[in-house]
Amino acid sequence: MKIPFIQIDAFADGPFSGNPAAVFPLTEWLPDDVMQSIAGEMNLSETAFFVPRSGAANEFDLRWFTPTVEVDLCGHATLTSGYVALRKLLKDSNRVRFFTRSGWLGVENSGDLYELDFPINSPSPIEDEHEISAVAEEI
Repeated sequence: MKIPFIQIDAFADGPFSGNPAAVFPLTEWLPDDVMQSIAGEMNLSETAFFVPRSGAANEFDLRWFTPTVEVDLCGHATLTSGYVALRKLLKDSNRVRFFTRSGWLGVENSGDLYELDFPINSPSPIEDEHEISAVAEEI
């Protein structure tokens, strides 16, 4: 089976700089273990996979994998997925939305700039003494 992908350096101002991510635009999900194996083979900090959402224009389901685990959120792999979706699949659009384990994320294109729209995760106080000690040790 051949599965096309694109590797992009996000936040880069030239070749071989920035933060690389592999992006796999799929028509349907591969088995989880296959996506995890592909991410391991890519050996990048994140490998993104996305599929079109049923009946929705400009919307996709998006998942990210490190070489060893699936993660809940990844900024640079979302940015690169948005770039691929808008440049390769949705050429007449300047905005794409992704549904993820962290909720809805958006990518909007304006000329050469791509803007990410992420959810707000408000801070909450830590009250557990063990957690407070662990944070204090890191400082």
